Amino acid sequence: MSEPRPPFPPFDFDSATLKARKAEDAWNTHDPERVSLAYTEDSTWRNRSEFFAGRPAIVEFLTRKWRKELEYRLIKELWAFHENRIAVRFQYEWHDDAGDWFRSYGNEQWEFDAQGLMRRREASINDVPIKESDRKFLWPKGPRPEDFPGLTALGL
Repeated sequence: MSEPRPPFPPFDFDSATLKARKAEDAWNTHDPERVSLAYTEDSTWRNRSEFFAGRPAIVEFLTRKWRKELEYRLIKELWAFHENRIAVRFQYEWHDDAGDWFRSYGNEQWEFDAQGLMRRREASINDVPIKESDRKFLWPKGPRPEDFPGLTALGL
């Protein structure tokens, strides 16, 4: 059985904002096992054109993702919420093994169970090549510092 993951639905502005930040912080650890624990054991995902379900598939996906997307830095921002659902917009920066940099832009739709675990995640993402000098997400590896601006404050 999974540990509950507060905040719990139904969400208000503050709890939905906190849920998005907790997700961002977890993803910025690049730890697939840790991240997978925020999802139900049978969580269903759509990520770009991939469809899969379950924590083992989540771990496999994230392991593969962070082997390809090096120096990954992510910022999520609350877009909307209602009862047990949250929508976020996000951007992340990364480079490939050839040293080419990208900023990936996307939207996610999340649905949670009563224990605060995500049971459904749908993500649409586009990658845009950038110059290394155009990077904006310049904090050390790990979660974004509390005083580092979010997407809107960065003009993104």
